[in-house]
Amino acid sequence: MSRWRVWSTYVQLCVSDDRMLLRAEVLTRRLLAAVDRTCSRFRADSDLSRLNAAPGRWVEVDPLLVEATRVAVEAARITDGLVDPCVGRALVSWGYDVDLEQLVRRPARAVPEVVEPTADWREIRWDVGALWLPPDCLLDLGATAKAWAADLVADTVAAELGCGVLISLGGDVRVVSPADLSWPVRVTETEGSPVGQTVDLGNGGMATSTLLARRWRTEDGWAHHLIDPRTSAPVTGEVRTATALGETAVGANVASTAALVLGDEAEAWLAAHGVHARLVLADGTVRRVGSWPAASSQETAA
Repeated sequence: MSRWRVWSTYVQLCVSDDRMLLRAEVLTRRLLAAVDRTCSRFRADSDLSRLNAAPGRWVEVDPLLVEATRVAVEAARITDGLVDPCVGRALVSWGYDVDLEQLVRRPARAVPEVVEPTADWREIRWDVGALWLPPDCLLDLGATAKAWAADLVADTVAAELGCGVLISLGGDVRVVSPADLSWPVRVTETEGSPVGQTVDLGNGGMATSTLLARRWRTEDGWAHHLIDPRTSAPVTGEVRTATALGETAVGANVASTAALVLGDEAEAWLAAHGVHARLVLADGTVRRVGSWPAASSQETAA
């Protein structure tokens, strides 16, 4: 297993053949660097920053950014806008305009007095190597890009090295492995928490979204990175953490993010979409949706 940090979170990489671990790590680092170079909102030299500086115009960009944007728009379509890539202006107004490690060292931010309008994600256009954003749109891929990168890494490592692979990018997990191989994955609300549940994950994805991480202080208390597109403010709801299963990390992540935005409507929405999930409510109560496995007596999760 290899573990290191990137994007203010952790990377954990495992392969089924230890002889391939070093090559898998080199390949993973190269892919994540390419994603950062093209898709980071916090790099002035990224393709995304160039795109955000020119709304209303076609901008030539790396195909990686086109694909990441296409995935983000598809997430918005599937959730009817609950997971929206056009919340960048709202995030900036709440203070999230630099990398989290810089943000948490700043003095408490004033709460914005004016609600930032959200551009219509349906108006985003793309072509081979080019993107177009509607006026007043500040594209933010934070809701889906980490999970998409996990899928990209897992699929690429498995194809190029011919071995099973598990990668977790800050809780967005993707597994590609032989049918007879499963991996024990620890589910917690925050990195390093001793409280949680261990589940066995075969091929597919799992993602955890939480209000307890990626947060910073404002003059009125904590703010965090998960914006409700309906209010342009950080989510405040009945669900504080959601973990979901899916065929891919992106699929799982879209479900877990939508669950936090929906709050007390999350269980019904997840069930209607056939998602197996584990929810931690605001009071610490744990709810299972679908066929999410029951915790053992040693893994009480509240």
